[in-house]
Amino acid sequence: MSSLASVAAYLQLPAISLIRIAVCLLLPLVVVVMVVGFLQRCGRRTKPKQKCQYVEPAPPNFDSENEIVIVGAGVLGASLASALSKDGRKVTVIERDLQEPNRIVGELLQPGGYAALQKLGLKEAVEGIDAHIVHGYVIHDNATKSMVALSYPLDDTGKVLTGRSFHHGRFIMGLRREAKKDGATLIEGAASSLLEDPHGHIVGVLYKDKASGTDKTIKAKLTFVADGCFSRFRKGLVDAEVSISSNFAGVVMRDCPQMKTGYAEIVLGTGGPLLVYQISHNDTRILVDMPKVPSDIKGYMLSVIEPQLPAHIKSPFRAAVDVSQIRTMPNSFLPPCPNPVPGVVLLGDAFNMRHPLTGGGMSVALNDVLLWRRMLGEVRDVGDHRAVLKCLEKFQWQRKGSHAFVVNVLAQTLYKLFSASDEYLFELRSACYKYFQMGGVAVSGPVGLLSVVTPRPHILVGHFYAVAIFGTYLIMKSKFPWQLHKGIFRALMVIWKACTVMFPLIGSELKNVFQF
Repeated sequence: MSSLASVAAYLQLPAISLIRIAVCLLLPLVVVVMVVGFLQRCGRRTKPKQKCQYVEPAPPNFDSENEIVIVGAGVLGASLASALSKDGRKVTVIERDLQEPNRIVGELLQPGGYAALQKLGLKEAVEGIDAHIVHGYVIHDNATKSMVALSYPLDDTGKVLTGRSFHHGRFIMGLRREAKKDGATLIEGAASSLLEDPHGHIVGVLYKDKASGTDKTIKAKLTFVADGCFSRFRKGLVDAEVSISSNFAGVVMRDCPQMKTGYAEIVLGTGGPLLVYQISHNDTRILVDMPKVPSDIKGYMLSVIEPQLPAHIKSPFRAAVDVSQIRTMPNSFLPPCPNPVPGVVLLGDAFNMRHPLTGGGMSVALNDVLLWRRMLGEVRDVGDHRAVLKCLEKFQWQRKGSHAFVVNVLAQTLYKLFSASDEYLFELRSACYKYFQMGGVAVSGPVGLLSVVTPRPHILVGHFYAVAIFGTYLIMKSKFPWQLHKGIFRALMVIWKACTVMFPLIGSELKNVFQF
């Protein structure tokens, strides 16, 4: 309601009038979308759920035995190992490569994620790695040649909450050090399959030990799989498909000045958004979104991307492209649709992914770890499959209300708006930018969502449709009286486009939550 109230104040209309206008515009479209969605669902064949691979026979004698085994020592795997080890669990982590990883994402931790890191007692993981303090964002709009600064929310003492940005590999190594310090065992090896008993319950992991080159097994009461975005175990454990919306190409710029100290920058130009943020004292990452990676990527960066950049970034960008290897990665979307199997839980990017534009992935992972730590604290025996599956059911609901729903939907929504593939999405993008320019609750509300400080679903939906209604106002305002019919049609199309963006994402979040 506060988002609608801010729009009403800007338009100098009573809030109740704006609400009536919104209801009149949205209600018919909501009914149509719901009917169409129902008919499509009725006509769609239900895809049979896939079982985990059955290994026959399972080795009668395991090389080692643990209470919990975790596949993957990334952000989620290492932090989960640390948290559960602190609680007295016997934890072993299997990681393909324990050397420092080198990635072009996973470098910006929002304030909500940093708060979760502190609650897990892992603050030291970001200390001593030349991490950069982040206070918010500056958005550059090339269409209007203007910019707007979005500061993170204030804490109870009136200070601006902050996030952290860093070299991804340094942060991962910090998490792994903390996990070892807390008592977890880390093994370098490639997990090849999950071992099942005759009842289809997961009882351990088969892996190839890197040092000896031999196949070994670990028996565990409970297995967590967190082997990342290219998971080899996802197929039997989720009931959803990975979709790739675009690609990021990234380079590191040296000694790049900032428009505003401590602020990441987003550039809205032609094509996809450009994301710029400092990851150490001298290094600044730039990520370029592109639908497909061109064959001459260096030429594309210099001829298409460089002209769109703010003046203070152009020279460092040109130098980085000339001397650095341009690395790319796909931007994937995977809604959280678990296929419950006793004895195993899928987490992290293996389980749920969203576009990395908003930098919310690590915040989701760390808050997921908090939830699992609290729930398993009430389970005496993690080999009790009924109790663990009950935890998985609670986890699905609680993560939606506390953080995951907002981060997932916001990331996909902002990407669709900021990449603006058609004229109506461009209208929404323009309205979104001008909405931010209003200030007040039109900034504090969305930034509270982006920072994962107040990730409440109703706040997200409220602000999204406040932007859509604000967009219809801007359209009608730009038309002459004799163009009223064109303005009404365009306004309705903008609302319709907003519904086609938001409703499928909400549906993907609510799918499979009643299956347990």
